[in-house]
Amino acid sequence: MAKEEGPNKIEITAPEKVNVKPDALDDEISYRLKNILESTGWFIDPKVHVREGVVFLSGQAQKDEYKEWAEKLAGNTQDTVAVVNQIDVLKPSIWDFQPVIKGLREQWRGFLKIIPAILFGLVILLAAWLFAKTTYRLSRFILSKKIENPLLVKIITWSIGTGIFLMGLYSVFHLMGLTTIALTVLGGTGLLGIILGIAFKDITENLLASIFLSINNPFNKGDLIEIEGITGYVQSLTIRTTILISLEGNYIQIPNATVYKSNIRNFTSNPNRREDFIVGIGYDCVISEAQDIALKVLQNHPAVLKDPEPWVLVDSFGKSTINLKIYFWLDGKKHSWLKVRSSVIRLVKKAFQSNRIDMPDEARELIFPQGITVWMGSEKPEGAMQLEKPEEADKIATKSEGELNSEAENIKEQGSKSKVPEPGRNLLNQKKKD
Repeated sequence: MAKEEGPNKIEITAPEKVNVKPDALDDEISYRLKNILESTGWFIDPKVHVREGVVFLSGQAQKDEYKEWAEKLAGNTQDTVAVVNQIDVLKPSIWDFQPVIKGLREQWRGFLKIIPAILFGLVILLAAWLFAKTTYRLSRFILSKKIENPLLVKIITWSIGTGIFLMGLYSVFHLMGLTTIALTVLGGTGLLGIILGIAFKDITENLLASIFLSINNPFNKGDLIEIEGITGYVQSLTIRTTILISLEGNYIQIPNATVYKSNIRNFTSNPNRREDFIVGIGYDCVISEAQDIALKVLQNHPAVLKDPEPWVLVDSFGKSTINLKIYFWLDGKKHSWLKVRSSVIRLVKKAFQSNRIDMPDEARELIFPQGITVWMGSEKPEGAMQLEKPEEADKIATKSEGELNSEAENIKEQGSKSKVPEPGRNLLNQKKKD
């Protein structure tokens, strides 16, 4: 008996016993064995001779397995005493392509057998893709109504859709008998994610920071904020950076990881902003009088808020002055703190000069090349020079200070004329919450 298990491996088993007839003669044994060898087609010119129950086998065989099979067959034949196996095994030619052709045929037969499984697997894969896509759209529609953060909605829906598709892919591998490969692919996907996370640490850190920033909403589009000493209006939040328009009208990109780990000053969250400056008065001046004069200027200024109230406090002793520190609040939505500060400083100086409050500077040496004539009395000698102090304008805002309005819109307009450094979907809320 011969059983083929593969293109190159054949398991051959000989019958345990071949009966001819009781007390078989040598010629009958020889005739019977020769017919069996010829019928297999495994031997070339097989010959069998039997003398006194000893079987002599000769001829040629294509394989060693065939030679051994013939020997066992003769040994199991009735009335056989011994077997002398003289069969020669042919050595295959180096140009013999039969094993290759046979192997290709076996592979082709195997491929034909799995075609139905492949077609069915493609159907499952297509169904999984359609189901994942439908689930992705449906979950995005539902979550977008419950979650305001667009990036969080995208990540959740993408995870759901990808998970469904991977389940379909696993089913296809399992159907084709490749469960081990499926588990390796799924496990390798997780391992690959860890490796990529380590390799792209900064990118991953910025991505996670963008998620947390878009969830926490420490600022919205258009807010005036300060991060790491950089002040500007928020333009957008992408998956990598936060983009600001500086007060100079330039775009500034700050990595989201830096933004998330830094202290953020949001001036828009509370539109009221406090400004301060220091002014020095002479040691011979009455401090309380100077405080009242400065406070009156603040109280009469239309851009300075009455609540919270302004302060005029004694700050320190200088080399030649007593330093007063002036605090006041303004509405940052309506007015520019730079312009209002300029206006208040100018008006305080005007009030001090009008009320003879000295504001001395450190001692300086003045040189008059032509000399100077000093006189006493009411009459001015001919050629004498009289020093006059110019009067400050008592206007709330000069032409150079404009209307004290906020410059936010102008800065944003200037920024909009330049190219956006990192275009992409803005993850921030477009409308600010009251």
